[in-house]
Amino acid sequence: MSPSATSLRTHLCGELRAEHVGTSVSVCGWLARRREHGEHLAFFDVRDHSGVVQCVVDRTVDVRSEYVVRITGEVRRRPEGTTNEGLSTGEIEIGECVVEVLNVADPPPFPVDSRADDVDENVRLRHRYIDIRRERMQRNVRLRARINSAIRRAMEAQNFVEVETPFLMPSTPEGAREFLVPSRKEPGSFYALPQSPQLWKQLLMVAGVDRYYQIARCLRDEDLRADRQYEFMQLDAEMSFVTQPDVLAAIGRAVTAAAKEATGQDVPPIQQITWREAMERFGVDKPDLRFGMELVELTDVFAKTEFKAFASAAAIKGIRVDAATYPEQAAWGRGRLDAITDRAKQLGAKGLVWLKVTAESTLDSPVAKFISADETAQIIARFGALAGDMILIVADDWTTTCEVLGQLRNDIGRPPVHEGPYRYVWVVEFPLFVGIDAATGRPRPGHHPFCHPHPDDLEYLDTDPLRVRALAYDLVLNGWELGSGSIRIHDPAMQRTVFNKLGISDDEADRRFGFFLQPFRYGAPPHGGFAFGIDRLTAILAGEENIREVIAFPKTQSGLDPMTNAPTKVDEAQLAELGIRVLPPATK
Repeated sequence: MSPSATSLRTHLCGELRAEHVGTSVSVCGWLARRREHGEHLAFFDVRDHSGVVQCVVDRTVDVRSEYVVRITGEVRRRPEGTTNEGLSTGEIEIGECVVEVLNVADPPPFPVDSRADDVDENVRLRHRYIDIRRERMQRNVRLRARINSAIRRAMEAQNFVEVETPFLMPSTPEGAREFLVPSRKEPGSFYALPQSPQLWKQLLMVAGVDRYYQIARCLRDEDLRADRQYEFMQLDAEMSFVTQPDVLAAIGRAVTAAAKEATGQDVPPIQQITWREAMERFGVDKPDLRFGMELVELTDVFAKTEFKAFASAAAIKGIRVDAATYPEQAAWGRGRLDAITDRAKQLGAKGLVWLKVTAESTLDSPVAKFISADETAQIIARFGALAGDMILIVADDWTTTCEVLGQLRNDIGRPPVHEGPYRYVWVVEFPLFVGIDAATGRPRPGHHPFCHPHPDDLEYLDTDPLRVRALAYDLVLNGWELGSGSIRIHDPAMQRTVFNKLGISDDEADRRFGFFLQPFRYGAPPHGGFAFGIDRLTAILAGEENIREVIAFPKTQSGLDPMTNAPTKVDEAQLAELGIRVLPPATK
């Protein structure tokens, strides 16, 4: 008997095979399809989460699409020539069937099969309970459960302890907008829903838990997109008495265990590069390693150039669009090239230079006459360029040059996130601060204010804070950031120094973080941690471009829930009890 047997069924629909021939069985599910056969018989395809099985039924039985049924009969081989190799149950059918209608159903708003992939997403989400019946969604939901299970096993094998942390907490600055919850007991005061369990897990290290993990629900009030929802799930972890390599090794084991569970394949050792190298080579801090077109440094080539557009540039870089890899670029006309130039300007560049390599090893471009023969030879040699290749060059400050070319590289060459090999990479040594806030003159945090400065850069905290690296790291898969972490500040004096740099005074730090800072006076161990998005990892491993396809009940890109109509207005009495008055909509 099946492990899924109940008082109503002996087997799941998709479990039945040739070895069950001659066995009397009962299956339960939904009528996926009905086909009439002759004057007396009908074929019912009955579906549950495990698959579909064909049942041979008296055609007078009144059962329609998506009726909930229980069918009892004998498993037998299908007649010769009628085997369905596209079904796991395609060798057999259930005959001599007795049909019991457990519930009737209205016609569904869309087909409960792959044809629903073309249905408007709002319609699918409005009837998500039907959408999840489909094979694709069942596969994704169950894959996600297996990934969660693999992660738990990997963490527990490394002596991590699962601890649940509070959902109602004080508002804290973690770089994203929070969802606030009004307090009925303290009118005018608010809880915040957790952007992450960051503070709690560090306090668990002070408490001596040593190794904590949680599959945590987090919430951020940010604009939604393909890889972001208001609510998301992450593996959250923290470790005591560790350095950065310890954290990367532990998290790497969890990620690779999840990937192997999903794909059945071992994951090679995860590559590691610095943030600076990622920007220099790929122009982004979440590099996609599946394709080439890396950035090439050209600043020295044009050190003595007479081309005015390049003469005063702080940094000059280019990318090569290989004609062999991207043959369509050979047909790029001026319209396409002008569009790429406009894209570069939208991204912040002053302009873009395009150069096409000719069969004579010269450059075809409106600006070719301004580039000397020596510069031409160096450009071709540095790129290893061949006839037909296109070279795109940006000359600007270092940051703009990297970021613009990095985005153009992705625009032109990046395949869909789930295609090709899975290329994981650790990006380490992020800047502790990213730029100066024009309004305050203070540096802005690169991750969050609890990242430990790199020990080799402490001397620059006062004199050149933008030069300071953090002991911070991100895990990237196929150009999607899975998550981030850092070695934390465990010295209260160092934590106050970083707060002060960010414009958070000692008094304000005590007011906002006193519950967090005070415990550190009682002996905080060196510690570090990480968190990665389970939604994003599952989407890639499931072959999906959008995390909504691996979340049971997601919001739309506009943040709405078509099924429940959330967010909704609430009664005035509820608002009054909370001491809240809603302002009228702003007039345009």
